[in-house]
Amino acid sequence: MLKSMINILTVCGLAATLGVAPVWGQVEPTTRVVGTVERVDGAALIVKTAQSDKVVSVAPDAKVFALVKAALTDVKPGAFIGVGATPQPDGSQQAIRVVIFAESMRGLGEGHRPWDRPGTTMTNATVDTAVTSVEGQLVTVKYKDGEKKIVIRPDAVILTYVAAEKSELKPGASVTVNGVVKAGGEVEARRIVVGRDGVIPS
Repeated sequence: MLKSMINILTVCGLAATLGVAPVWGQVEPTTRVVGTVERVDGAALIVKTAQSDKVVSVAPDAKVFALVKAALTDVKPGAFIGVGATPQPDGSQQAIRVVIFAESMRGLGEGHRPWDRPGTTMTNATVDTAVTSVEGQLVTVKYKDGEKKIVIRPDAVILTYVAAEKSELKPGASVTVNGVVKAGGEVEARRIVVGRDGVIPS
């Protein structure tokens, strides 16, 4: 019995040292697939990305949202939003793109960090106040570790997530898939966002 316990502890110790989890606690790697649906093959989508074609399996419980155009008036106190922005000298953030999350997505990626464009930031947070200023709409957002002031000018892109049906996942649809990588490289979708009316989710 003692020898068995020592063996188990040894395996766990090696796993921690190497930065990997023991087999029984292994976490499946997550991934993001951005592209266009080329075809539908049963319960799977063949998505053409900038690099290659990806096979994406759509489980019955996969959540599907559409990303659609919205208006500045939709950015209201209490809304959970994601803001891609350019930092300003006064510490505020000038919005490039504002995405209003569906209520079921509240808390997703909450916080402030660099965005995927050079010299920009991404802030996922809850709108606390919104007032009109000479620069545009001035929004204060709060997240777990702080708050930011966001200036939303008329040229900012404003989008919102709404519930969608799997029937929208058809050839030609622009999609962003969040899922896990299965054996063989297939991606099992956990959440799929499809663009409507020319909107390209990314």
